[in-house]
Amino acid sequence: MDASAGRHGSTTTGPTTKQRYSLFALAKNALSYHEGWQQAWRSPEPKKAYDVIIVGGGGHGLTTAYYLAKLHGVRNVAVLEKGWIGGGNTGRNTTIIRSGYLWDESIKLYDHALKLWEGMSQELNFNVMFSQRGVINLAHSEHEWREMRRRYEAIRLNGVDIELVLPDEIKKLVPIINIDPNIRYPVKGGILQQRGGTARHDAVAWGYARAADELGVDIIQNCEVTGFERAPEGHIIGVQTTKGFIAANKVGCVPAGHSGVLAEMAGFRLPIQARPLQALVSEPIKPCIDKVVMSNAVHMYISQSDKGELVLGAGTDAYNSYAQRGSPNHPEHLLAATVELYPITSRLRMLRQWGGIVDTCPDASPIISKTPVPGLYFNCGWGTGGFKATPGSGHVFADLIAHDRPNALAAPFTLDRFRTGYLVDEHGAAGVAH
Repeated sequence: MDASAGRHGSTTTGPTTKQRYSLFALAKNALSYHEGWQQAWRSPEPKKAYDVIIVGGGGHGLTTAYYLAKLHGVRNVAVLEKGWIGGGNTGRNTTIIRSGYLWDESIKLYDHALKLWEGMSQELNFNVMFSQRGVINLAHSEHEWREMRRRYEAIRLNGVDIELVLPDEIKKLVPIINIDPNIRYPVKGGILQQRGGTARHDAVAWGYARAADELGVDIIQNCEVTGFERAPEGHIIGVQTTKGFIAANKVGCVPAGHSGVLAEMAGFRLPIQARPLQALVSEPIKPCIDKVVMSNAVHMYISQSDKGELVLGAGTDAYNSYAQRGSPNHPEHLLAATVELYPITSRLRMLRQWGGIVDTCPDASPIISKTPVPGLYFNCGWGTGGFKATPGSGHVFADLIAHDRPNALAAPFTLDRFRTGYLVDEHGAAGVAH
């Protein structure tokens, strides 16, 4: 699937019925050297006014627009993206999906997302390459093992699948791991969620963009929001952009690491910090690991892509920044832990390294909320867990925008919690970058 079809296609303004992707369509288009595929989505010029504007063309923004159109009948919607679709954090993450969190509120929200992942390819008629290969969280100390057992019980009480696994069982699942008790980070055990796994990040963005476009949503790329316009009474009336003023009754902001910047444009501050989050991939090798394995204590995790690359991730940098690269000490620490836990990686070369900008709240949980500005809504603060939440995030955010009130899943994550003190502290379960 060529994303350029969506970026550089025609500028038609009306939605089009999408052709179905199938084996038959693949064979048929092979006869024309695959040059006759329909464009994935339109590239229209913005209209003067919309019912709803979504700021941010990543996975969360596109799913919000899709569910507004599909479930709530709000089809006069524009998604404004300052770059290209999937060019931000959606295309700069390591694609891990799970729902193994600690608190009831988080487990319910992330498992809601996981259930949507399980039917996503069929719903969108777009292969997002969702692979339920299983996610293992490792414990490297007695203290961490006790904390992990606590999380295991919390997850089970919420009816979500989870298993405790001991070192010998982990070795059977991940033959390349080193379970020698004398290493610096000895493996004491772990928890396994079989339904967890990975997906293809850019395919998720393309699939939702294509589906939203078919429902009439305008996806407008290279259109940066530079300010918000408010009526004298205070409510939102539209946004200023690099393509001019666009009016709207409601505006939903899903800008990933730049949430604080947009909030200041609107005249208020969010309890949020933006930091670089790093990852890297190795040269491709033969299949050697078919699970996702995460190590919270050493802030590293590993999986293998379909191309054979080992995908490795670290934690966030200790400083606030909008630079999409990060500091060199994190990869150094990450690779030292990787070589110790997976000795066969010692002679691999790294192909590329990158960073994404994540915004994190004091309790490591997201904000899905109305704001002090009537008609303006924010969905942000997902920190290192944004990709796994993609469909669930857009689902509940669309519901909030449509009804001007959060549903039961989103209610614990409003801005109000920072006033009442009812925080959802997920640093233990979400503190590692993943």
